[in-house]
Amino acid sequence: MTQTAPLDLIDRKIVAVLMTDATTPIAQIADKVGLSQTPCWKRIQKLEATGVLTRRVALADPAKLGFGLTVFVGVQAPDHGTEWRLAFARAIDALPQVMEAWRMAGDIDYLLRVVVPDMAAYDRFYTALTDAVAIKTVTAQFAMERLRHTTAYPVNTRDR
Repeated sequence: MTQTAPLDLIDRKIVAVLMTDATTPIAQIADKVGLSQTPCWKRIQKLEATGVLTRRVALADPAKLGFGLTVFVGVQAPDHGTEWRLAFARAIDALPQVMEAWRMAGDIDYLLRVVVPDMAAYDRFYTALTDAVAIKTVTAQFAMERLRHTTAYPVNTRDR
């Protein structure tokens, strides 16, 4: 894990604004953080260049796009060698239903967040995954309701 220099209060405020709404005009961001537009824009560019800000995206409602079923898939690897890990990474990269993939510590080796239209589509996903790479076990937890969702990290926007 790489460490970066701690962000000052203004940078944290800029990041917080952009995580809430990346379309916020520079003038509004500058006003909210107490800068003029040019220094604010330069800070945003620096935050992007240093990798603090990695992308600016639009968030969509999965149900309105036809992805009504979210499945958390736990995978146990048959082994932990480099060859299997690379094959698994290729397999999940080829499956666009995988929204997130995490290597875990504990009972499961990998946790995937998968979105599909329905159970039949999940079955097709399962078949494609297990055909692509050897897996010891697969478990699935089907989400019934999303109670909270955010992409904004709880950045401290107060003086420390």
